[in-house]
Amino acid sequence: MIRLVWLVKHLKGLLPHWLAIRRHNVASQASANGNVLSGKDITTRTLTQSRIEVNVNAENDSIVYPPFEFSTISLPSIITEGSQRGPWRKKITYLDGTKDDKDFPCWCLDCVLNNRLPPRENTKDKVKYGALVHSGNGRIKTRVEEKKLVKDTVSEDLAVLWEDGYGTKSVKDYLDEAKEIIKPDGGPPRWFCPVDCGPPLKDSPTLLFLPGLDGLGLGLILHQRPLGKAFEVRCLHIPVSDRTPFEGLLQFVEKTVRLEHASSPNKPIYLVGDSFGGCLALAVAARNPNIDLVLILVNPATSFGRSQLQPLFPILEALPDELYVAVPYLLSSIMGEPTKMAMVNIDNRLPPRLRSQQLSANLTALLPRLSGMTNIIPKDTLLWRLKLLKSASAYANSRLHAVKAEVLVLASGKDNMLPSGDEAKRLRSSLQNCIIRHFKDNGHTLLMEDSLSLLTIIKGTCKYRRSKKIDSILDFLPPSRTEFNYAFDQVVGLFNVAASAVTFSTLEDGKIVKGLAGIPNEGPVLLVGYHMLMGLELYPLVEQFLREKNTMVYGMAHPELFLGRLEDSSNEFSLTDWLKVMGAVPVTGRNLFKLLSKNSHVLLYPGGAREALHYKGEQYKLFWPDHQEFVRMATRFEATIVPFGAVGEDDIAELVLDYNDLMKIPVLSDNIKDTISKSVKIRDEASGEVANQALFVPGLLPKIPGRFYYLFGKPIHTKGREVLLSDKESANKLYLHVKSEVERNIAYLLKKREEDPYRSIIDRTTYNLMYGRDVPTFKL
Repeated sequence: MIRLVWLVKHLKGLLPHWLAIRRHNVASQASANGNVLSGKDITTRTLTQSRIEVNVNAENDSIVYPPFEFSTISLPSIITEGSQRGPWRKKITYLDGTKDDKDFPCWCLDCVLNNRLPPRENTKDKVKYGALVHSGNGRIKTRVEEKKLVKDTVSEDLAVLWEDGYGTKSVKDYLDEAKEIIKPDGGPPRWFCPVDCGPPLKDSPTLLFLPGLDGLGLGLILHQRPLGKAFEVRCLHIPVSDRTPFEGLLQFVEKTVRLEHASSPNKPIYLVGDSFGGCLALAVAARNPNIDLVLILVNPATSFGRSQLQPLFPILEALPDELYVAVPYLLSSIMGEPTKMAMVNIDNRLPPRLRSQQLSANLTALLPRLSGMTNIIPKDTLLWRLKLLKSASAYANSRLHAVKAEVLVLASGKDNMLPSGDEAKRLRSSLQNCIIRHFKDNGHTLLMEDSLSLLTIIKGTCKYRRSKKIDSILDFLPPSRTEFNYAFDQVVGLFNVAASAVTFSTLEDGKIVKGLAGIPNEGPVLLVGYHMLMGLELYPLVEQFLREKNTMVYGMAHPELFLGRLEDSSNEFSLTDWLKVMGAVPVTGRNLFKLLSKNSHVLLYPGGAREALHYKGEQYKLFWPDHQEFVRMATRFEATIVPFGAVGEDDIAELVLDYNDLMKIPVLSDNIKDTISKSVKIRDEASGEVANQALFVPGLLPKIPGRFYYLFGKPIHTKGREVLLSDKESANKLYLHVKSEVERNIAYLLKKREEDPYRSIIDRTTYNLMYGRDVPTFKL
């Protein structure tokens, strides 16, 4: 009820100018008819003197509300959404004082004219102006109030393998929705919140999408649902007929950014700029260096002066209107990859024949809709937007030195409109804090094509945070079903098939069973084991936990993985990025503390990089620290310790060049020494041999694949063993016991794998062709 009273007051404050003109018109009409109205009827009090009295039991409140300061660029408006037995429609009513009563939702007029509350079922419209937002569920609130009430509408966390909805919409939906949003309304640029986004997680940061040449603001249509869980998404819409200059658009976005920062100064603000929007984002960041901004630039148009299409622009201006109808078709083929657009909602796990059929059907449905591009970008609008691009590019390039924000540049390898690959490298060298990701098979319209979800890219590059500094645990978002399928089908799918991992676990009574039944479902659980060569055991292990137990396993990884120094020269979204998406976190005592306090399943390798990058002849040898690192931490949270062994690295590849061999090669030795000098030291010399964690890439010779085997030992419970916290000797005994259990599990697997008739991939392939089901293994 309090919120509804607040609604009446702010609607009254929202419509003072309209009320004044309305009463003036009524008075003028009455005078013309010979009627005389009282001063009370024809006088509208100034807003600073206005009081609203609503008698609702004890909720009567006569607080004076200050006047709203509206942008001169964007007028306040009431946005009404609904279907009413037809297609979804949106109506925008601008509060410029010229509207009749019928132009407003009836519940708004009832509130303002009669000082009473509307029925809750009638308050489904969205009211927006500057920093005022109606949430769509009967509540209107200022941005500050929205932050305070966010806990009423958001969830605390995401489930493992949540459905993110990526790919449920495509370019076809973009073109269909464009027909509605381009209808002329005479309005200026404005923000809108995509309905598909839904309520975000608690304390989610704001994401402002700045569109490209089209100006519609629908460029995130493929990504709205996943982004809506992690961000409060706002999209900039620039009407087709709008001619606001670049400076005006810059001021409009800048004002919104400053309002957001004022309401939540400890949260970052994300600016996703697509093409032209990338220039706009850089300009805002340059003018606001003290605001915490994260810029995601998708093929930014800062390289517009070097565009491959520059020679065609003079021809376009002289082109007769009759011939312009063909230009949108030409632009759509140049700017994007039609095949990649049509592949968005096609399941890659389908047989090739069915995939081809779906691709053909999608292309057939897409082509007729391209005629709508003529209405989205008419000739005069296109010429104006090209001038905007020129101004925006020059403005942004002249101020790159002033940009202090985090920047992530996404560049397409088949961009036929801009030299985006080269531009990404230039921006990385020109900006203070910039990383890039290259997508070699995509065109200029990257966000509209079959690729990765934008949220996945943000997570994998460690750009998602909800406060001033990233917290690897609190800011972690679990993988979605889409990410799981992509990672284990397309990224490591062939490797996991070749490894054909077999997993065993030990029940409380000591019985060994196939599968993970012996692993406790409830945390905290600390999985402690052997790190195979190059960490090859990670991918089948993580997949097995997610597939069989729907359990997230957080892997404690070397900090260098998160510092960007291990990226390859291609700058593509790589395996290291996917490790972060799937739960890798920096190995620190603080992070282990947080994970165990959250009752998580944690994967810990005491041998670390020394085991994963071992030398010749050291396979299956443990290199653990001399002191117990994890026992007392596990005991503090009464965690269950599960020792495990893993074998199979020698069945996949042969180590031909180890650290000692590489250090004898002049150029390589210098690179390794440089890497070691810059790398983070996570252990001191007192930790023994394990402290020697030189980071290098060993030389491997692939083999005909054998098989991976995992054995999780009997769970070791620390509950009720508080003596381990104070008695170092008891803690060390448990530590040595866990180590001996890992060694025993490895020895067991090395012996039993000799009994596996399907250890070779040739035998497994033959079995699959004959029987078409899971391949068995040795008998227990």
